[in-house]
Amino acid sequence: MSAPMLNKLHLNGYHIVQVNYGPWRVCTPQDRLASFNSREQALAYAATLPGYRARNRPVSNDD
Repeated sequence: MSAPMLNKLHLNGYHIVQVNYGPWRVCTPQDRLASFNSREQALAYAATLPGYRARNRPVSNDD
């Protein structure tokens, strides 16, 4: 039995991930933005995006 292989990079606050030699994915913690066949394409895409920073959101809307 083999273990899954994970490659993970970070750029501008985005995760660039590849699992089991599949496509490279550019993600935030909540969403997958795009998939690419090469690491270079994924890194170039992440470099063109504005810097990602998680926003503080109110827990409830009770007014």
